[in-house]
Amino acid sequence: MAADITHTELSTDEHAVPYDAAHAAQEGIHVKLAPKTFGEFYGLPITDTLLATWVVMALMIGIAFFIGRKLTLIPGRFQTTVESLFTFTLDQMESILESRSLARKFFPLILTIFLFISFANLFKFVPGLDAIGLFDAHGVFNPLLRAVNTDLNVALALAIISFVTIEVTGVATIGFFKYAGKFINFSSPLKFIVGIIELISEISRLISFSFRLFGNIFAGKVLIAVVAYFVPLVVPVPFIAFEMFIGIIQGLVFALLTLLFIKIAIAEPH
Repeated sequence: MAADITHTELSTDEHAVPYDAAHAAQEGIHVKLAPKTFGEFYGLPITDTLLATWVVMALMIGIAFFIGRKLTLIPGRFQTTVESLFTFTLDQMESILESRSLARKFFPLILTIFLFISFANLFKFVPGLDAIGLFDAHGVFNPLLRAVNTDLNVALALAIISFVTIEVTGVATIGFFKYAGKFINFSSPLKFIVGIIELISEISRLISFSFRLFGNIFAGKVLIAVVAYFVPLVVPVPFIAFEMFIGIIQGLVFALLTLLFIKIAIAEPH
């Protein structure tokens, strides 16, 4: 029975949708955890999420180039709005970091993280995106583009960028030995135990950063797939709108946590 939830299958091939619609209905819902690989380039696997990442990057660069060409000394309404948002963001970063120079230094990184994650999460809702793909030798249709952050590799790469930035900033700002003293302190047994806990907490950010982003976006994709399978057409619309909102919030959370951890890293040990 196709509508029975017990027949819903979790496999490693979500996008491998059979061309025969009747056959697809009998197969149930397929949730693909690993990205689909289409080939290799000098040993680098070309996956659907990698292709989507390139498209998102190209669109963002194109939009930035287009906006940059339209800048004028006497700003119009759109330019004024954008500049106001940038100024507001910079002021908030300054209030958190308590330094205008540090805020200006990290402004490009924090804003890029927010824009990339948000844009990538919204990109998956472009109509007709899943219709762009190829048929393999077995007649199975494979979309070329998949939601970027449903690939744990992408989330982990962003987490590594954030982690390295935090650690390097801490060392460069307060010095290597002072920064290391937050985690390795032999002055007392209690401080040594607290330092080890702090070290474990520091390293665990790689897991928390990556799995928070990956888990929320992947879960949202599965939720929409399940709702669309059992109650198609109108009912999935509010879920899609909610997931678009969640996609922006995830970008904001990732960027804000990076900023807050930078603030903690540059604080003097006490």
